[in-house]
Order: sequence, then C-alpha cells, then structure tokens
Amino acid sequence: MVTLKSLADLSAAVSGVLPSQLISEAVGAGWVDAGELRIPPGNVQPASLDLRLGESAYRIRCSFLPGEKQVQDKVKNLVVDELDLRREGAVLETGRAYLVPLAETLTLPDFVRGKANPKSSTGRLDVFTRVITDYSYRFDEIAPGYHGQLYVEIVPLSFAVRVRQGLALNQLRLMVGRGGLDDGELRDMHRDGPLLFIDGRPANDNELATSGGLFLSLDLGSTAGKRVGYRAKEHTLALDMAKPGSHRTEDFWEEVLAEEEGRVVLGPERFYLLLSREAVCVPPGLACEMTAYDPTSGELRTHYAGFFDPGFGYDPARELKGSRAALEVRAHDVPFMIEHGQQVCRLTFERMICEPAKLYGTDIGSNYQGQVDTLGKHFRRPES
Repeated sequence: MVTLKSLADLSAAVSGVLPSQLISEAVGAGWVDAGELRIPPGNVQPASLDLRLGESAYRIRCSFLPGEKQVQDKVKNLVVDELDLRREGAVLETGRAYLVPLAETLTLPDFVRGKANPKSSTGRLDVFTRVITDYSYRFDEIAPGYHGQLYVEIVPLSFAVRVRQGLALNQLRLMVGRGGLDDGELRDMHRDGPLLFIDGRPANDNELATSGGLFLSLDLGSTAGKRVGYRAKEHTLALDMAKPGSHRTEDFWEEVLAEEEGRVVLGPERFYLLLSREAVCVPPGLACEMTAYDPTSGELRTHYAGFFDPGFGYDPARELKGSRAALEVRAHDVPFMIEHGQQVCRLTFERMICEPAKLYGTDIGSNYQGQVDTLGKHFRRPES
C-alpha cells in the first residue's frame, strides 16, 4: 500500500481501491457527477460511494444486458410502464423487474474501473439489484475509462417496496489495477492481525478455510429451539425503504428456530436471514467483498454479494473481536438441510491504495458494527 496525498498522484502504476478522501476528490474532479442534485459528502463511505435513484423507474418485461448498444436503446422494446419516483415515490411489486436511471454519471480515466454492489440493507430486504452500463456484457462491472449513465435493475423478491428519488440501494467502488490478496497473503495477514474470530478468539490455522478468499460458515448454535435467524413472510404489505426503524418485525418476518445439533431445514424458494459463525475484521488497509458460494448440488444459494468497508469489525484497541456477517440464504427446488458450521459464502479481499480518512463504525455512524442480529435498519428491534 502506498501513501497518496491527492488524486493527482494516482496513476496506472498503483493498484487498489480508492479510499474516501480520493473518492471525494474524484467527485470534485467530475469523475462522478450528479448535475444539480450534487453528491452529499455523507454519501462517501470509507471505500465506496452511495448511488441514488433518479426520478423515474421503468417496469420492464425481462432483465437484459446491453451488449453492443446503449441501455436506452436496448430497453425501448422492453418497457411496460413508467413510474414517477419523485415526491412519495412508487411501489415496486414482487417478482417484477424495474430499470432506474441513477442520479450519478461517470467520466472515468482510462486506468480507473468500477464495481457496484447492493448496500447491506438492500440485500437484507431480499431486493435483488445490479448496476448496468452502456455497451456492457456484465452486471455490476464498470469498464476502465467508462463515460456515461448508470442504471440499476431492481427486482423485489419477498416484499413489495416503496422507493423514492434519491434513495441509495447500491454502492460503487473505484479501483485501479488488481489489488486482490491470494490465499497465502491472507493467511500471513491473519497471523499478523486476525481477520476472522470465532467465539471471541482468532480463528486458528485449521479453522481458516481459504480458496480464493476466506470462507464463512453458519451459526445455527447447538440448542434446539433457539432463534438463529428469520424467514421472510409471504403476502405482506409494502415496505417503505425510505423509512428506517419504522416497520414492525412481526409484520414481515417469522423466527427461525434451530433443531437438535444445530440444524435448520430451509423451505424451497423462501428467503432466510442468518448470521455467520465467524466475526470479520477488515483493517484500514483492506476492503472486502462477500461473494456467493454455490455447492455443486445447486440446492443452496447465498445471496447477493456485498461490500465490507475498511473498519468493519475493526478496533485498534482490539476490544471488539470482529463483527459477524448477515447471511442471506435461499434454497432452490427442494427443502434443504443446513447445519451449524456449514460453509456458505466467501470473502475476497483487496488492498486499499491508501488508508481511508474515515472508517466503518463510529466514524460514519454505521448500522451494523458489532451486530448480533440479522435484521436490517428498517425494522424495530424485537425483544430477545
């Protein structure tokens, strides 16, 4: 990791993720622009930028990729209806695909690329989102030197949701080169300062499962009848994504109780929120991403990926022993049994270009530092 004083020092010769102070400079330099809407400083996270919905949403027949065309040209024959997201916004129905032009546009240098992911609170509501760019064959990947509009595809899966202009459902990371850590580097870094904790202690070498990243497993406990997570209810009322802390848990979720020996049987195509057994610590010099892991049976899917910013679960005084991760899980086709300690997803790590000026946690009023529950910020906390 190098020390850069300003964006002017950035070049193709360095590798890594841009930190908050360079993202702010990139906004000032016009790499990211939102016109008259401007980009609030609070939308800059330690290693990412919140992306906001524009003023209209288009209900579309199906998902798509633009390929060799611009998005606005490819979508012309797919639009079923247009919704106004201004003022009170609009309700997006479950199982339907929507396309929303985002407020932000990009004008990136040739050596800078981007990657997008849903915000944690978006994934915890089972709202499937992915960013689309012009002339692209891939979701969530922004090519080096991209100039143009950003769009987000939104598919609510469990709950109908109300959204409004300016709401942030996704985040953008800006990167130069390839700064990923291999398994050997991850193990060495874990020995110097733990990346994973189990039961308040650093994971030992045998507990550290690596294969292109660090694997996380399920915490389903060992006590029958204990609540280990939540399952989304069916046929609920609409949920307003612009109103955190205002929804009753029992209106949208039912408790998941462990069976003997830490087992849970997942109902097919039902959405579950569970916790990782391991607590994660992302030090200031690293950024992290959760990637889905598919067993070869194809019966289980952990959901929608997500960014872990520098400072997640980190405490320079080492009093906080990491933060556990919320795991969004769905079984396909048939009922599927999961067990305590079963591996379900993987964390991949990238180096920061330099340490961010602010860290996840108290620096930015983060919602999920030290979390012991899986519910997102939209719900009133149930009594234990």
